[in-house]
Amino acid sequence: MAQRVVVIGGGVIGLATAYALVREGFAVDLIEARDSLAGGTSFANGGQLSYRYVSPLADAGVPLQALGWLLRSDSPLKLRPRLDLAQWRWLGAFMAACRSSVNRTNAAHLLRLALHSQATLAQWRNDDALEDFAWRRNGKLVTFRNAASFAHARAHLLDPKDQQVLDASAIAALEPSLAEAPFIGGVFTADEEVADCQRFCLALAQRLQASGQCRFLLGQTVTKIQHADGMVQAVELNDQRLPVERLVLCAGHRSASLGLPGLHLPIYPLKGYSLTAPITAGHQAPDVSITDYDRKIVYARLDDQLRVAAMVDIVGYDESLDPARLASMRQLAASTLPNAADYTHAREWAGMRPATPSGVPLLGTTRYRNLWLNLGHGALGFTLASASGQLLAELIAGRAPSIDLHGLTPRAA
Repeated sequence: MAQRVVVIGGGVIGLATAYALVREGFAVDLIEARDSLAGGTSFANGGQLSYRYVSPLADAGVPLQALGWLLRSDSPLKLRPRLDLAQWRWLGAFMAACRSSVNRTNAAHLLRLALHSQATLAQWRNDDALEDFAWRRNGKLVTFRNAASFAHARAHLLDPKDQQVLDASAIAALEPSLAEAPFIGGVFTADEEVADCQRFCLALAQRLQASGQCRFLLGQTVTKIQHADGMVQAVELNDQRLPVERLVLCAGHRSASLGLPGLHLPIYPLKGYSLTAPITAGHQAPDVSITDYDRKIVYARLDDQLRVAAMVDIVGYDESLDPARLASMRQLAASTLPNAADYTHAREWAGMRPATPSGVPLLGTTRYRNLWLNLGHGALGFTLASASGQLLAELIAGRAPSIDLHGLTPRAA
């Protein structure tokens, strides 16, 4: 009989972990508090698989820049201070990470994980014929409105051999939908990818269901994790107690509420928004993925829909839609790409991205001998999910991980 692993969390991280575990020969019980899989942060994220654009939010100059943003109604960042110790601890640690040297170190860790994730997803797609989630290798174009930010980007190319620096005319030649857009230049990386995160999750779930080695416990909230002698013993759910041999936490920012003695999870939700607008006859949607660097907004074509995503709101645990934030996004999209999609009929969404202050996820073992973490991926959850799941499965199987985990393992867990 296969050894069992309990995974808490039915988003892209939890499903990728379950998928990798089943591929390793384990049986999995996957617990999800919602009544459906991929119904939270994974439902309508930005859609870009940005493997070479993984620099953390925490960087030198960000605190000062954020002060200017906070004075604008259309700011890409919104902060609502709360009487919440977790928020202030997170903000304090974030400020401490806002140094160039720290950013470079953390970006290197994330790049290593991201490139492995690209390779892992390619292997899954080839080995298991994973499809039907709008995957394409369409390339990513980072565009600039500001001369200073464009100059900085040109001077700090990650991979000069494979990245093209474009002026305004070259941007229009590459992507005709931007012919009238107010960009002075850009950087194009040809082998970046795009896909629909929710559809990817459902494709994984379908394969897991067909394997006969994964049981889904939907609509089940974990109320307590029982432990003794340095090991997890069981999880208490709405209506049952589930014994545990091995446990992986993948429940995003809600993982912190499952607190275990001595287990510190420095995770806070960063609220983001998206619009999913239909593309119909007569529209000229971009084929490449676009990141408007100076406005902090991304565009990704997913078959016959345009996904537009933006904003970082540090406002606590409120998941409700903010009409003003969505209206600002809609206005900016319509002014930048006016004929790309039908913005008036766009589906609105908000999700809580679980982030560590450093931007580096918590991936690996804890002080509890049979408890592992796969948490804190922030806005890079979809990008990093495949590698994170594969590495966790390797660790649980007792095998050496495929890449060096230095800088990625939990620091105080």
